Amino acid sequence: MGKLRSSPFVCFSSHSTAIISSISLCFVQRASIIFLFLNFTNVSGVKFDPPIQLPGSRTSQYVSNSSTVLYIHDFGARGNGMSDDTKAFQKAWKIACSLSSEAKIVVPAGKKFLVRPIDFSGPCRSGLTLWISCTIVAPRDPDVWDGLDPNKWLYFHGVNYLTVEGGGTVDGSGKEWWARSCKINHTNPCRRAPKAITFHRCKNLIVRNIMSINSQQMHMAFTGSKQIVVSYLRISAPAHSPNTDGIHISASKNVEVKDCIIRTGDDCISIVSNSSKILVEGITCGPGHGISIGSLGKSNSRDQVHDVKVNGANLTNTENGVRIKTWQGGSGFASGITFQNVWMENVSNPIIINQYYCDSFVPCANQTSAVSINKISFVGIKGTSATETAVSFACSDSSPCRMLYLEDVQLTSYTGEITTSFCWQAYGSSSGLVYPPSCLLSSCNNRIIQQQAESGSIQSI
Repeated sequence: MGKLRSSPFVCFSSHSTAIISSISLCFVQRASIIFLFLNFTNVSGVKFDPPIQLPGSRTSQYVSNSSTVLYIHDFGARGNGMSDDTKAFQKAWKIACSLSSEAKIVVPAGKKFLVRPIDFSGPCRSGLTLWISCTIVAPRDPDVWDGLDPNKWLYFHGVNYLTVEGGGTVDGSGKEWWARSCKINHTNPCRRAPKAITFHRCKNLIVRNIMSINSQQMHMAFTGSKQIVVSYLRISAPAHSPNTDGIHISASKNVEVKDCIIRTGDDCISIVSNSSKILVEGITCGPGHGISIGSLGKSNSRDQVHDVKVNGANLTNTENGVRIKTWQGGSGFASGITFQNVWMENVSNPIIINQYYCDSFVPCANQTSAVSINKISFVGIKGTSATETAVSFACSDSSPCRMLYLEDVQLTSYTGEITTSFCWQAYGSSSGLVYPPSCLLSSCNNRIIQQQAESGSIQSI
């Protein structure tokens, strides 16, 4: 588009922009008339909002003060996949964030925008939409992050009322990061890789219809955020890529994740420290490590995860199915968690609780304290196991798992062999058809639950 002139009328159609220098009507295709006044009144006495003048050599389309649309190429972005377009994104975000009316930043289709590590900071004056219908690509060379926070690439923080959508692709260019990972080559130093997209201390977020591929580490992380709806994401990385969690939820509350396809090298969804009121529905997962609560309690930390529901998932060729994992020595609890209506196909550990988790090159020391696990339900978990042990509850001696519940569990062998259950310090009950047969301890559990209920401390089991 050309520059805005000082004419009192600016007329737009879907195909062109006409600017005239005198007061008149502008005619466009099919006799549609769009006219905006600069502090003028029409014949009926109705006053229109004046257009918003934006800085820079070019201008972006707008409708009125109630809605502003900014096109990223109007801020100098080249979109050729080689030129650095970071400054264009910074300029567009700064203007959009400063407007008192709702704003929309459009990153158009058919382009590839190279963006270096960038902060999208808030708070903003009004709601924003980032419409990504192109490809945003990260630098291929990890050395670009030297001197910068290695944990950040596209980093949103302190932003409220933000929508990210558009059907585009976020490409983390993770190949070189994976090659340098200590998990791929143990002689390499364990260097933290950046997450693809991070939302930190944000509120009222909508993220939908975006593809994330080849993330360096986590594809999408929510930390310390509230009121989040995530839907129709397509996340993909090779099965061997380390630490590439699909969606990572940490210290966040009121989160919904729905109708996503996740194929990656680590957890499809991970829910960790101090998160609550999480709903996960309609997830397709595989390859990957399954859907996990944790890990919790690392380095003797205190973590709390509660009120989580996973309802409807399809897991294929994953290392785990639905899992809770905690480190020895931690404290806190994982409670009020339900996994239901989950289909497994050739999954190595379909149902697993592991209070002895140790993701370390050296053995972890035995410790007596543990994150307590209670009120966990597995309902309608069906399909095939790639291993003999289809259900495994390895719980702490000092803090056993309490109030576990199995109902309508049918996990047969992928190869036609038998499947079994393993229980250690695991207490609970089962109902309906459960295969492999439940090994949960029940008599002692009933007595403990009754004692705790009478003392009013059942939550602290």
